[in-house]
Amino acid sequence: MIWLGIDTANTPLSVAIVKNGELLVEETSAMVVNHSLRAMPAIEELLAKAGLAPADIDAIAVSEGPGSYTGVRIGVTIAKTLAWTLGKPLIGVSSLKVLATNALFFVGLICPIVDARRNNVYAGAYRLDAGRLTEVIEDGHYSVEELIQQLEKLGGPLLFIGKDTAMHEQQIVERLGERATIAPLHLNLPRASSLIHIAAQSEPETDVHAFVPEYRRIAEAEANWLKEQGKDKISE
Repeated sequence: MIWLGIDTANTPLSVAIVKNGELLVEETSAMVVNHSLRAMPAIEELLAKAGLAPADIDAIAVSEGPGSYTGVRIGVTIAKTLAWTLGKPLIGVSSLKVLATNALFFVGLICPIVDARRNNVYAGAYRLDAGRLTEVIEDGHYSVEELIQQLEKLGGPLLFIGKDTAMHEQQIVERLGERATIAPLHLNLPRASSLIHIAAQSEPETDVHAFVPEYRRIAEAEANWLKEQGKDKISE
């Protein structure tokens, strides 16, 4: 079984190829790059390094969000196109769960964080249960204050993971104190091999064409439009 994993949901780019449970090759970069220009060449380079052709791929895993609207769309579009063209199954996985998998054996709650601007984050909370991560706080778009309030109600140690955690570390530590651990830098990037690990335990999408990203919030432009429409209705 040969897997291709693609994660472009946020600034980092990660692609990987796994064959029969063995990681053959993986590229992960935190450099700010244009995923629309870099993602496909990265996939082609990995296939070449592994000595594989696109037709050799048996299944495709993709990070479905939440995260950057543009980044999520690019990864999902590439994955859907490959899955449809090659006739292969497609499995979408939460980008937050991919991050949490980097700390799979942490004893406590794992809280992946992706910055969403204006002191908001995309976040969730996971706990290891029978070898698998289970969702304790649903993936969503939260203010940092709202997230902390939810975590304060839950007991036990907390691990915050993701490169954007540093942006909110002071607020997290001030409120949660010794309960809060900040993941070391080598765990803070999403890895396509982790994505594949989750996807291998999941059911494929039944309709590739119908598969859509999980943004977990509407786009700012749409929100502004809806706000304007509301004002118009009030004025009427």
